Amino acid sequence: MKEDRKAAAALKKEQQRAEKKHKARIRSGRLAKREALTGLIFVTPYIIGAAIFLVFTMGTSFWYALNNIRITPLGRNLIYVGTGNFTQILFEDADFPIQLIDYLTSTVLSIPIIVVFALIISMLLNGKIRMKGIFRLIFFLPVIVVSGPVMGMLTAQGAAQLSTIDSVAIANVLYNLIPYGLYPMVESIVELFDSMVLVLWYSGVQILIFLSALQKIDAGMYEAAKIDGGSGWECFWKITLPTLKPMILLNVIYTAVFISGNSTNSIIMLIQRSMFSGTKEKGYGYASAMAWLYSLVVVLIVLIFAALLMNRKDAYDRQIKKVKREMKRETRVLKKMERSSVRNAKKYEKARDKGKFKTYDGSGDD
Repeated sequence: MKEDRKAAAALKKEQQRAEKKHKARIRSGRLAKREALTGLIFVTPYIIGAAIFLVFTMGTSFWYALNNIRITPLGRNLIYVGTGNFTQILFEDADFPIQLIDYLTSTVLSIPIIVVFALIISMLLNGKIRMKGIFRLIFFLPVIVVSGPVMGMLTAQGAAQLSTIDSVAIANVLYNLIPYGLYPMVESIVELFDSMVLVLWYSGVQILIFLSALQKIDAGMYEAAKIDGGSGWECFWKITLPTLKPMILLNVIYTAVFISGNSTNSIIMLIQRSMFSGTKEKGYGYASAMAWLYSLVVVLIVLIFAALLMNRKDAYDRQIKKVKREMKRETRVLKKMERSSVRNAKKYEKARDKGKFKTYDGSGDD
């Protein structure tokens, strides 16, 4: 009898535990559904806006790229040409491929300079200096002031150049060092030095992003590193840079998109001229094809930088993932043991009801 009572009590406890877990799962499932519904409500305006102003416009632009569009008094006249606009741009246009290569070279060179400059300035502004707010305003002010017309005026007046940089001497040195086949890159590098001030003006938003990330780093990590004998250089490479790695990727993507969408970009100006051209070969369809090719190059640049920054994984991240996998494995084993114990308890109860277990006095069936 005592064994039966113990088995019944154990079975009851197992049933109660299973009921509690089932109710907890139901509550967690309801909470998850409620949170998902709330998130969907907040995201719905963005989804609608993206569907109307992004997906629809991109589809329309791609359809225009496959047609030759003429504007007549009766409206738009679309003549389907297939990939004719793309082949004409790549094999017959004398300006677009050259400017696309120049843009690719200058952008690949400009992005590291802007991001590194923003990182250095953000680390200086994050230090213990007076009048931090004024210095932050000084570095962010060009983001507000430098619009399209203002940038054009400043560039025309030579404000985007550093008078101390001799671009002719730099070009002569590069021509002597670089092979003949890479001479087109020299022009892009010289243009980068000529517009160095303009390039550094693009770093205001990146500085703020780095500042927000630096302020979230726990100061205790630096104190512990210094107690262990770590220098400032080692703290930068072991603590600061790994922590800022996601922000570096974010700033690289933002910089690439910002430079590509700048109104003073020569390729965008070329697309605008092609759009409003009165010739039969060009027009809205031709400009749409140019825009799609340009967008593919921008996406390629972003993917290249993302691959370079995302390949190397931190050793601590690998250890954390390993520990998480082990914890999940242990959780599965525990759940399996609980399920088997519940099944065994049910089998014991059925067997006891049928009288197959012996009692303490030896009565009962085998």
